[in-house]
Amino acid sequence: MYPVKRSSRRLDLRELAVDDADAVFAIYGSREATEHLSFEPRTRDQVDGIVTRSVACATENPRTEYALAVVERDTERVIGFGRLALDPHQQRAATFGFALRPDAWGVGYGLETVRLLLGLGFEELALHRIWGARSPLNEASAKTMTAAGMVVEGTIRGHIEKAGRWRDSVVHSILFEEWKP
Repeated sequence: MYPVKRSSRRLDLRELAVDDADAVFAIYGSREATEHLSFEPRTRDQVDGIVTRSVACATENPRTEYALAVVERDTERVIGFGRLALDPHQQRAATFGFALRPDAWGVGYGLETVRLLLGLGFEELALHRIWGARSPLNEASAKTMTAAGMVVEGTIRGHIEKAGRWRDSVVHSILFEEWKP
């Protein structure tokens, strides 16, 4: 499916463009924004590579990854990055993730972003299950995924190595029949 375009009251979810590299770097290059993500802050060259690869993957057939810009509708500013990746090990399932600029935190954009991604997965891609993992310390993400109807499935022990230490990840998921748009 290309191009993706979904909207909520305050946000648009759209295809990532090469011109979005600065906005993605504001997230992926930020120590604060990546504190609970699975990787250290990225360099500008790394972000350019991620954006270039994501743009190229968008038109593949079949498409297995949806790397999308989260845009604040009033300002047309890219404030986040969302990703939905089909899981080759599960039927009609995908993993998802999202990250927002720290200056966009605390106003409900995370929940809107998650709902947009879940809507894409269930309503347009006909998925049965969507899941994501978070840092055990990321309470904001826990509240966001719970508010979107996702349930905690459990903990993946020693899942992510970051800053030379292994950390667990908490898995949240939602099934199609649990989805309430």
